[in-house]
Amino acid sequence: MPGRITQTMLNTQLMSNLQSNYNRMEEHNMKLSTGRRINRPSDDPVGISFTMRYRGQISENNQYQRNVDAATSWLDFTDTMLDQANSVISRIRELTVQGGSGTNSKESMKASAAEVRQLYKQLVNIGNTSFRSKYIFNGQHTNLRPYDETNADLNKTDNTLIHYEVSLGVTVPVNVSGNDVFGQPEADDNIYKVVNNVANFLEEGDTIKVGSMLQLIEKAVNRLQDVRSSVGARVNRIELTERRLRDVEINLTSLKSKTEDANMAEIITQMKMDENVYQASLSAGAKLIKPSLIDFLR
Repeated sequence: MPGRITQTMLNTQLMSNLQSNYNRMEEHNMKLSTGRRINRPSDDPVGISFTMRYRGQISENNQYQRNVDAATSWLDFTDTMLDQANSVISRIRELTVQGGSGTNSKESMKASAAEVRQLYKQLVNIGNTSFRSKYIFNGQHTNLRPYDETNADLNKTDNTLIHYEVSLGVTVPVNVSGNDVFGQPEADDNIYKVVNNVANFLEEGDTIKVGSMLQLIEKAVNRLQDVRSSVGARVNRIELTERRLRDVEINLTSLKSKTEDANMAEIITQMKMDENVYQASLSAGAKLIKPSLIDFLR
């Protein structure tokens, strides 16, 4: 025998249905406000695992891009300093050619010697250049000034490379050793030693010895150009890596969006349907709930 459906049961069922409709509208409203279809793990357990994976990969990719930016800045700054050093050495070469020609007066030779000594100081300043409070020509000893003005040709710099990780398992060195740029300590072609000799020979008025320095200056220039080529090759490699990282970021962002983003048109349509159902439920409920004894007493 079927049980009797009481008014209480009707009321309870009505309230349950109304609450279900309201919960669906609230869920749609959350998706509209966040723009995501997955806001809790329970929304899509499989989808949330992919989303978390994509977010982790995007975060890792962003860190690589920051490393690329830092490496590029360091290398660009280094190349600028190398260019300045090249300009200084080019001027020293000009003065050396003039001093070795035998056509200058003693006064002119001494004036050239004074300029060469100033250029020497400028080369020392370049060797002690710092970038973001780090000396760029002293390997990993970035907190130590590599050269002193009095005995720059005797100073030994650290030759340990500083590597930046620009991709998974891929590192690029960003620094160059001062000795690789300006010459090994006490070597004949150490640019600081050469420049000091040029200045001394100019002061002495010894044109033959001044002229003999040209070959060593050329070696210093060639060494400097080799270092600049190495720096340029690293910059090119980093630029290629940077473009690849940007492509990866676009791809990962697209995959994450497809996984977690809400279809706005679909959500709005469903929400509108649920609103209509909710309003219809309220209207039907008002007819189903019968007046109580209290209503008659009124």
